[in-house]
Amino acid sequence: MSEPQSSPPAVRLTLTHWLIIVISAIGFAFDTYTILVQPLVLRPVLLEMGQIRPGTPEFNTWAGMLLFVPAVFGGIFGLVGGYLTDWFGRRRILFWSILLYAFSALASGFATSLPVFLALRCTTMIGVCIEFVAAVAWLAELFPHGRQRESILGWTQAFGSFGGMLVTGAYFLIVKGAEGLPAVYGAHDPWRYTMMSGLIPAIPLIIIRPFLPESPAWAEKKEAGTLQRPQFGELFQPAFRQTTWVTMIMMACSFGAAFGAIQHIPRIVPGLPEVVAQSRATLQEGMGSDLAALPKEQRGPVMKQLAEAATKPPKVQAKAIHDIPQLAVLPPEQVDAIVAKLPKITAQVREKTEVSVSSVQAMQEFGGLAGRIVLALLAVIISSRRKLLRIFQVPGLILIPLVFFFPARNNLELFRYGAFLAGFLTVAQFSFWGNYLPLVYPTRLRGTGESFAANIGGRMFGTSAALLTTQLANIMPGDKAPTQLAFAAGTVALLVYLGGFIASFWLPEPKLGDIPD
Repeated sequence: MSEPQSSPPAVRLTLTHWLIIVISAIGFAFDTYTILVQPLVLRPVLLEMGQIRPGTPEFNTWAGMLLFVPAVFGGIFGLVGGYLTDWFGRRRILFWSILLYAFSALASGFATSLPVFLALRCTTMIGVCIEFVAAVAWLAELFPHGRQRESILGWTQAFGSFGGMLVTGAYFLIVKGAEGLPAVYGAHDPWRYTMMSGLIPAIPLIIIRPFLPESPAWAEKKEAGTLQRPQFGELFQPAFRQTTWVTMIMMACSFGAAFGAIQHIPRIVPGLPEVVAQSRATLQEGMGSDLAALPKEQRGPVMKQLAEAATKPPKVQAKAIHDIPQLAVLPPEQVDAIVAKLPKITAQVREKTEVSVSSVQAMQEFGGLAGRIVLALLAVIISSRRKLLRIFQVPGLILIPLVFFFPARNNLELFRYGAFLAGFLTVAQFSFWGNYLPLVYPTRLRGTGESFAANIGGRMFGTSAALLTTQLANIMPGDKAPTQLAFAAGTVALLVYLGGFIASFWLPEPKLGDIPD
């Protein structure tokens, strides 16, 4: 590694600096926004466009693909984007990457098939993966003073969790008010409006873009003709080899905890006893009068079969109702009335379920925000990067698997608090890497090195945990799909946290305050 130069004095913040901080914070916020919108809308997307029933192997396969495949493409092209960041500059790549993911998110709201939706999620993730690397390199070089840089990187990345809270709140409001929005393809599907809202970060970016300067460290070397073209192979030379491999492995574990456990929370909540009871009560309230003509002993089994029909895609609900043998004694027009009424009652059930999902998701996002804030405060106090990281690793290794093994199966209220802890301990690690990586690579390799760890390690290998969890769920114990998913998520969380903790013993310790030239 190059010999680090002495840390210069802190920069006095001007309007330009504040514009840079604002646009970086917006970028980090909507990075998270566009990623976390996927698990929120996964169920309605597969129900509507794929006509796939939740809990089936096909549903799990598509769920894993939608969480993992975009991350693979994001990782591959994000690595290229990191290389381009070192070659063409931080500001230019940052600008185009945000536009790419913003307009891809908008287009995905108009998708009419799962393959098209998947392709647009891939281009969205490509933009997200490139933006993170460009923004971190840009900020690190604009604020070379050690404590000032650590603080600004920590606080701007904290807006990543604000983005998670924002998408949870936006989805909740859209679910409540979807009927008042313009119809898309003749319907008012909340997931479509939520996807389209990913366009928002492009608006301030286009306005502020002319006032954003290039990284002075990169620009000076470029103008002087001393900026060497980045070489991927240099990452594996003796000076950087250990850093490259260890950060790749550890970022894979950090992302593995998020994608293998936390991002499955929206699919686990609907199976909790309190949510199931709420759904049955809503169905009973809506259908009770229609079943009054049946013998009392038959109403319970029929209600259970109607609840089963309500989980099926809309196009097959009618057939499922007509196949209920006990309804054969009712007049055909009464059965038709039940068929006509079920979609409306199903929408009510889903709305109440999504409210429960949003409440747990919001707690997880509050936890993530709290974790990032604590990380930002501790980053300027604790000089050892290993000690700083282990403050979050060690409790996570113990607590997060327990959250998914126990309250995630049987207690909604405890699961809310568990989700807070999971967010606190896991999401803080993403801020850690944003602070750490600029300290271990010189200017000519900063984007490339950060990109290899974040995109190959985190986005490609780490997010494969999403696919691992959905496949493990098929063989886990439990009498229903959400329970199996909770066991799978807890198992994957245990494995990746343990792997990250073991790898931390080889994590290089950079000098706090110095940034390699």
